[in-house]
Amino acid sequence: MTRQRIRVGERWIGDGEKTYVIAEIGINHNGCLDTAKKMIDGALEAGCDAVKFQKRTPEVCVPRDQWQIERDTPWGRMTYIDYRHKIEFGADEYHAIDRHCREKGIQWFASCWDEPAVDFIEQFSPVLYKAASASLTDLDLLRRMKATGRPLMISTGMSTMDEISRAVSAVGEDGILIAHATSAYPCRLEELNLRMVQTLRTRYPRVSIGYSGHETGIVPTCAAVTLGACFVERHVTLDRAMWGTDQAASVEVVGLQRLVSYIRDIEASLGDGVKRIYESEVSSRRKLRRVQGPSVPPPASPDWSEARV
Repeated sequence: MTRQRIRVGERWIGDGEKTYVIAEIGINHNGCLDTAKKMIDGALEAGCDAVKFQKRTPEVCVPRDQWQIERDTPWGRMTYIDYRHKIEFGADEYHAIDRHCREKGIQWFASCWDEPAVDFIEQFSPVLYKAASASLTDLDLLRRMKATGRPLMISTGMSTMDEISRAVSAVGEDGILIAHATSAYPCRLEELNLRMVQTLRTRYPRVSIGYSGHETGIVPTCAAVTLGACFVERHVTLDRAMWGTDQAASVEVVGLQRLVSYIRDIEASLGDGVKRIYESEVSSRRKLRRVQGPSVPPPASPDWSEARV
């Protein structure tokens, strides 16, 4: 069975393609457009293929009984619903983000947490949609994103295999991407369970599988690529000490540069699994081997058990 590749703008995601690297800005911008633009520029400088934001309609996503709960923020003490509005970008900011990404030549899209958010982001013709792990069981939302006709990436943190199966059944396997994830921020190494990339590749042989990492450091994300992840996603920040719950599980721009560089080195070194003698080995073979092997393997011996007498 052939694993499908997914077209995203001028790029493809799938086996045999360059790993699609996503820098998730999310809400790490803290409602500041200039900060968001600096993160976009940092992701581009690092060699990422796309940046991702998160879009919510606060009145839909925040339970009504939490609206008036007060909390301390960098902007003073305010209700939770006011805080959610404070860090949520609107039309003006997203038009500016769209222009900036087009001018810089980097793709962008968003995780939509509710149906009105999908309708809002659709005006920008994103290359794909992402369903956050928290939305995996919201089948109506998954169907709404899939109904746009754009590729849908679903993340699988804090989910059971049955929940993953129901989500995939709800939207079908065509045009989807599945990301292994563990929803802890930051995530302990012992809970990353990177072999789930292989498990998902086996369970869904037609679907391209990736990895959304929330660990500190970059080594596990590189390891996910060696295990078959066709795309990877990491939160990006300008400074891990910034305000926000996702900052501690984020990678600063310098770390993001190293991550992309390491992934490209891994891609170049993985090869195709076919044993061969490279031209660069020939002189060493001649000089160092006391007993030279045959240059061409001999023909296989006949199977005399099948011979006629």
